[in-house]
Amino acid sequence: MEKIIEVHGLQKSFGKVQAVCGIEFCVERGKLFAFLGPNGAGKSTTIDMLCTLSRPDGGSALIDGYELGKEDGQIRKSIGVVFQDSMLDPLLTVRENLMTRARFYGMGRRELRAAVRTAAGTADVLEFLDRPYGKLSGGQRRRADIARALVHTPKILFLDEPTTGLDPRTKEGVWRTITELQRRTGMTVFLTTHYMEEAAAADHIVLLAGGKVAAMGTPYDLQERYSSDRLCVKPKKKDEFVEFLIERGVPFTEKAGVFTMKLRHTVDALPLLQQAGDRVESFEVLHGSMEDVFLNLTGGTFQEVDGDA
Repeated sequence: MEKIIEVHGLQKSFGKVQAVCGIEFCVERGKLFAFLGPNGAGKSTTIDMLCTLSRPDGGSALIDGYELGKEDGQIRKSIGVVFQDSMLDPLLTVRENLMTRARFYGMGRRELRAAVRTAAGTADVLEFLDRPYGKLSGGQRRRADIARALVHTPKILFLDEPTTGLDPRTKEGVWRTITELQRRTGMTVFLTTHYMEEAAAADHIVLLAGGKVAAMGTPYDLQERYSSDRLCVKPKKKDEFVEFLIERGVPFTEKAGVFTMKLRHTVDALPLLQQAGDRVESFEVLHGSMEDVFLNLTGGTFQEVDGDA
């Protein structure tokens, strides 16, 4: 495993509040990495440090082989960032915004134009490249934001809740752009999100709570360790099925005529269904979800609000 980000004992405090408490994790090159946590968990503080916007109080980090705090200029050349709030000028066209951004990297005129053209093509914004940013739809703006982050061809793309506030169809389009970008370029994507279905698509997840790493692993591993499968049954006769479950000491909840039972393992549903026999009208086995993982580890809601510490 080739690591492109390595974090060791990273710390950050604001007065008496310790926002990040000596966290450690790594990100594998070319992978989609998801960084999760409730409001106030320390995600944004960590991102600010890794993007050289804020200095750590302690610990260290290597980003693309460069040491945080000592080689920040090189780190900035290796990363692109898509913030929650747009950094583009609504009065300028997308092309003008990208040209303005590219000039920060000291490119010559020919190199600058080539960089803008490449970034625009990669982020799929060519069709509205000469339209004012302020006139674009939400999905188009997000793709333009991604193009801005790509104009200097970074190796790591930080996406800070990139689909917040977008409708499902637009959200799907933005993710199609991100997925295609990663497939074609092999870029590492570092994602923060409060949408659990987005996190579930990641190669690796770190979940932060109270400024500390609460869990890490693949989505499947986390679901296996921190969530339970559920058997949902709609019985033919409600009273008869309740009696059946009570006789066997099976805990359950019931809503709108559907009974839900937690399973230690998926296969545990089979003997229960066999014993229930013709008492069952229909059933469904639901695998533990990332939402279950989040709630079990944080004890809170998974829907965040802005202003994460």
